[in-house]
Amino acid sequence: MTRSDPNPADSTANPIHNPIPEQDQSTGPVPQVFGPDIWIHDGPQVEGAAGFQFPTRMALIRLADGGLFVWSPVALTPALADWITETGPVRHIVAPNALHHVFLPAWQVAYPQAQIHGAPGVAEKREEIRFASLLGDAVPEDWKGQVEQVLIPNRIADEVVFFHRASATVIVTDLLQAMPPGSFRGWRALVARLDLMTGDTPRVPRKFRMALRPRDVVRGRVEHVLGWPAERLILAHGRPVTRDAHALLRRAFRWLY
Repeated sequence: MTRSDPNPADSTANPIHNPIPEQDQSTGPVPQVFGPDIWIHDGPQVEGAAGFQFPTRMALIRLADGGLFVWSPVALTPALADWITETGPVRHIVAPNALHHVFLPAWQVAYPQAQIHGAPGVAEKREEIRFASLLGDAVPEDWKGQVEQVLIPNRIADEVVFFHRASATVIVTDLLQAMPPGSFRGWRALVARLDLMTGDTPRVPRKFRMALRPRDVVRGRVEHVLGWPAERLILAHGRPVTRDAHALLRRAFRWLY
């Protein structure tokens, strides 16, 4: 696929085993088209708790004003910066939960005119960042009608889930994961498998299933997500889904009911 191609690879591919590469590969030096006005780009691995190495992925959405909505930014490389210069000015930078904030400082320095928005808990971890807003269920005017959102309460890290209308894409951070088997070694591989972090199908990790509280509120927010006419799904930690995302989301949250 080229950057100018408006149609992502899809057709008859299995929604999981599709042409979008796994995260132990690279999407290349510049973002890859995922749908109309939406791109994905993989960055370097980052170290999480207990030495787990996690892949990173960002999404970029072109808004109606031509500006870019940058979700969960990864490391800013010269090639990525050049691509952004050619594609559109950065208007908004989003940290969708309190676990995805490592690269915010570099992006603020590179794009000081951009507004930075954080999910609950991010500002406390990044006091050096100037945040324009605290993200929740209310959709900011700057992307209303283009990108929808809902806050999923989580005692580990509240997460804002997004839906890009033009491409019918749901975007999740850690709420759903499907890292390829073999992503970890030794005892970490066992923990990841038992926690449902790895596998062929996106699932809610077991640690988050216990942390998604209060349960009645979570069910209501998930119903909101399931009400979106989703065709595609972007995960920070797992292979993107290019079709039948709505059915996959229903299966992923079946345990909640």
